[in-house]
Amino acid sequence: MTDSKHHKTSRRGFLRSTAMAAVGGALTGSAGLPAVLAGPVSTQALRVGLIGCGGRGTGAAVNALKADANVHLTALADLFEDSLQTSLTLLRKEVPDQIRVERERCFLGFDAYQKLIDSGVDVVLLATPPAFRPEHLRAAVQAGKHAFVEITAAIDGPGVRSVLASSELAQQKQLSIVSGFCWRYDHALRAAREQIRAGAIGEVRTVYSTYLRGSLSHKHPGPRPAGMGDVEWQLRDWYDHLWLSGDVTILLSGGHSVDKMSWWLDDVMPVKAVATGSRVYPAEGNTFDNGFVAYEYANGIRGFLACRTQAGCYSENADYVIGSTGTCTIGRGRVPVIQGQNEWRYAGVQNNKYQTEHDELFASIRSGHPINDGTRMAHTTLMAILGRMAAYTGQEVTWEQALQSQQALVPDKLDWSTKLEPIPPAMPGMTKLQ
Repeated sequence: MTDSKHHKTSRRGFLRSTAMAAVGGALTGSAGLPAVLAGPVSTQALRVGLIGCGGRGTGAAVNALKADANVHLTALADLFEDSLQTSLTLLRKEVPDQIRVERERCFLGFDAYQKLIDSGVDVVLLATPPAFRPEHLRAAVQAGKHAFVEITAAIDGPGVRSVLASSELAQQKQLSIVSGFCWRYDHALRAAREQIRAGAIGEVRTVYSTYLRGSLSHKHPGPRPAGMGDVEWQLRDWYDHLWLSGDVTILLSGGHSVDKMSWWLDDVMPVKAVATGSRVYPAEGNTFDNGFVAYEYANGIRGFLACRTQAGCYSENADYVIGSTGTCTIGRGRVPVIQGQNEWRYAGVQNNKYQTEHDELFASIRSGHPINDGTRMAHTTLMAILGRMAAYTGQEVTWEQALQSQQALVPDKLDWSTKLEPIPPAMPGMTKLQ
């Protein structure tokens, strides 16, 4: 599923030299836009189904409908009636003319995703907790549906391997897969990337990325109601449970950061990682609230990820791309800047990256030239999983160990009566690599 070219690259391979004239000028807001947007446009009405009706899913549905006037939401799927109805109410207020959801197309239960896929939709939006992402993407691609895939793509090695297989099948079927790793759809960051690729900071020596945020305790649903089963309780408190979130701090928050790190480094993957991490503040479940990962690449470059979800601490979501002749800083101000031999500041158009994801998804479908983010989305996800594995075990972990890991965190069978004994929280130095 992987290729040696992701590891065996020279330092020069991180930067494709172009004329330095391109370095000095500010790139426009359209930097890096895919060529599919210039293609012919089909006028066929497109039917969209939303799988996972929480806040992120509802937001994705709004973005999808605003991307194209001839797109209709025709089906919803969720495990919980209250979440589905809340989402539907909000969507009817936000985009009333594009809602075509009849009662018989409101699907509930563990098989709701398949019923939605079979309901006649053209595009699916996958926004459940990430534990279910590989299976939902597999079913969508097998059925010939285009997909928007919220982060992360999986939570373990088997899930990543499934996503890679689905991405290959989507390529064969000419289906679009657009990833919720949204920063790659930000115009300012696209312009910064082009500056880095053009040699504005020289050879990249290291990347330091941060996702330091406040506590997510406000996401906790409160005390467990009497009589509520294990499955329902953990689903409603999915942020805290490893089998559902994969670890919010390292995998979800940190996933955004390592996706950008990979972007700055031309999507070359690291060969191994070491990490630290722990849970400082007690919480339900079995995930960490801090982590620090050091990634090592085949050519000796290091990438560093600092992530934390703790109240009262310094917050920052930034990237420092350090080169031989300058540094590109992203996230410490309104726009990316370069300091060094080639000073630069982004002066182009600011955009809503969440909307642009969907604008480009539907434009690619209309043009018949699909976007397929699947492989790099899977690799970025695995990069975050690699960091989590290193932090949880306290060991040096290689890319191949993470990719070939047989640890399957998602239970084989789930229903409302399933008993779920949580995996004990990891203890670095004692928790074994699987």
